[in-house]
Amino acid sequence: MQTSVIGYPRIGASRELKFAVEKYFKGEIGSEELSRIGADLRSAHWNVQKVHGVDFIPSNDFSFYDHVLDTAVLFNLIPDRYRALELDSLDTYFAMARGYQGPRGDVKPLAMKKWFNTNYHYLVPEIDDTAQIQVAGSKIFDEFEEAKRQQLETKPVLVGAFTLLKLAKFTGGKRVEHVIADIVRAYQDVLNRLGKLGARWIQLDEPYLVTDLTPEDIRLFTEIYRPLLSAKNGVKVLVQTYFGDVRDCYETLQTLPFDSIGLDFVEGTQTLSLLREYGFAEDKTLFAGITNGRNIWTSRYAAALQTIQDIQRYARNVVIGTSCSLLHVPYSVKRETRLSEEYTRHFAFAEEKLRELSELKRILSSVSPFETEWYKRNEERFAGVRCVPDESVRARIAALTERDFTRLPALPERKAIQKNNLNLPLLPTTTIGSFPQTRDVRVNRAAYKKKSISETEYKQFILDKIQQCIRHQEEIGLDVLVHGEFERNDMVEYFGECLEGFIFTDNGWVQSYGTRCVKPPIIWGDVRRSRPITIEYAVYANHLTDKPVKGMLTGPVTILNWSFPREDILPKEIAFQIAFAIRDEVLDLEAHGIDIIQIDEAALREKLPLRKSDWHEQYLSWAIPAFRLVHSGVKPETQIHTHMCYSQFGDMIREIDAMDADVITFEASRSNLEIVETLRESGFQTNVGPGVYDIHSPRIPDVEELKQAIRRMVRAIGSEGLWVNPDCGLKTRGEAETWASLHNLVQAAAEVRAEFQD
Repeated sequence: MQTSVIGYPRIGASRELKFAVEKYFKGEIGSEELSRIGADLRSAHWNVQKVHGVDFIPSNDFSFYDHVLDTAVLFNLIPDRYRALELDSLDTYFAMARGYQGPRGDVKPLAMKKWFNTNYHYLVPEIDDTAQIQVAGSKIFDEFEEAKRQQLETKPVLVGAFTLLKLAKFTGGKRVEHVIADIVRAYQDVLNRLGKLGARWIQLDEPYLVTDLTPEDIRLFTEIYRPLLSAKNGVKVLVQTYFGDVRDCYETLQTLPFDSIGLDFVEGTQTLSLLREYGFAEDKTLFAGITNGRNIWTSRYAAALQTIQDIQRYARNVVIGTSCSLLHVPYSVKRETRLSEEYTRHFAFAEEKLRELSELKRILSSVSPFETEWYKRNEERFAGVRCVPDESVRARIAALTERDFTRLPALPERKAIQKNNLNLPLLPTTTIGSFPQTRDVRVNRAAYKKKSISETEYKQFILDKIQQCIRHQEEIGLDVLVHGEFERNDMVEYFGECLEGFIFTDNGWVQSYGTRCVKPPIIWGDVRRSRPITIEYAVYANHLTDKPVKGMLTGPVTILNWSFPREDILPKEIAFQIAFAIRDEVLDLEAHGIDIIQIDEAALREKLPLRKSDWHEQYLSWAIPAFRLVHSGVKPETQIHTHMCYSQFGDMIREIDAMDADVITFEASRSNLEIVETLRESGFQTNVGPGVYDIHSPRIPDVEELKQAIRRMVRAIGSEGLWVNPDCGLKTRGEAETWASLHNLVQAAAEVRAEFQD
């Protein structure tokens, strides 16, 4: 039995890539040094897989920013506005990723969206009418040869043609049917060049196949791959799927001349049933995703072996591997020296998943699999009770009734009450919550953690930062203020640290986008609030100003979705546990005089099932109620805000309206405010603030640009109940660009407001 890995984490075990790329952005290192660091990381990643005996090691899974962007550049999908900057190839690449504002021009970055139902973000390729689709880059070939020089035969990985076209945005008159021939030729060129270099395999990632496919989609897939596979030049083609099952196209995959098909047996709920019903082509190899690439819990070998045994009844040639790329989990448990073995024995990060594949391979080759040391040691991990239930938490959930999910009075009545209570101007301005986490913030937090400064000293530092932040917001004229969240390392990790039931890693970093890394908490046991979380700083900020100050919280669904969840109870139960904990905080904030409370649900759409038929039963039936449970107990005067970002919201806009918040702010700028048309067409009732500028780019929007965005929103949905704000929190930005951008935002809102008053 052979083993395969779909992809490996690329940021570095100590986030070397993140820091190197950020140094490059600052001009502290050049492209040669950046390239050297990238090469060192690739070599380390290949070799750790080699050590664990992986038979199919991926190459071209490394990226300086995003693998979808890499694919776009490979095929010459570089819009003219970036070419016009006349930058070198690397800086053109980064301009597409983050935008550019400098002596050569001013351009926004490509749109950024969630990679299916994960917390990874990809850059949306654009295909305009001038696009000449052809192989223009060399990265996939260079990295294959780089591995070859290290005596490593790799399996180059590339986003498949179908998924690329489905994710791309057509910006002109061209449509998919106009570029099929070009895309086929381009992929054939890749196969031809790899064949000449001696590659035996290529992995074409087609995760779009696990979504709801129409007959037209299946025809498109066939129209692409039938000619593409007719010219493989000796390279075997693995079509790799993940994040679900391929129920809509399973038979089609069997009939096309792929050499191998990769299927997900972890999240693919119907994958095994498809094998049973239709069998598996004898001339193909099945790459079976057995090890969970999206969660950190140790695999139970008994269950994995049973699945493999079931697979082998229908497939003659089987390779076992990860269910998806290991991009979505941290590097290694070995780096968690402060967590006791009581915890770590239950975890498998990326390197440990390699070990699991190696051990499963050995077990399967044994005459007596269940007598091997690896099997017995694994079974020991699952003996006994991992954590003791909190009966008080479970009793609280058991006592829930419909009233706990219903806020009274209804939204129209609340709008009138809150308008009189808050007395805000037309087009009120605010921010999403966080302000820049400057070096002094990071230094003081680290010093406090190391106990080199006292709790009193640290708190005073935070209070001073809050005071400065409030004063500066007042100076530029924002209408609704925030305290800045300087005490928070992360919007989820911070709350997890303040709740029972979570544990935390020191080095469990996962890439979210580009250089942005997150360290998801691990939900270990039942969740409850044992003490106030945000009250002290929120109340302090509120006393510093006569303007309203928002209490800032993270919602239960986002906390769940941005953590590594336990797998022994249902997500619904975890969400309700967290919801009760945040509800307690909401009611405390209200009792302390906070009139506006924002409960961020940035990740609400993130874990929405990829098939619409599963949306309500598997997710929305508890996700929306979990949010409503958080705020249903507040007074009519208390205004509840929420925030969502980097997802396509149009197809679930009614469900978002049903969250029954008073104000919802959306990320909207990178998608060119497309959501405002959806809001207009749907008759959306909740007051809204579509983000008017992109905080994930360092560029500063000028007043005219912001005025145009505000006017467009007003034309689409009217000025009543419309808020003006950035599209997300400002934590990752520098202070100078932040205050300059917000100054322009306030001025733009004031000028548009005056147009209505005149």
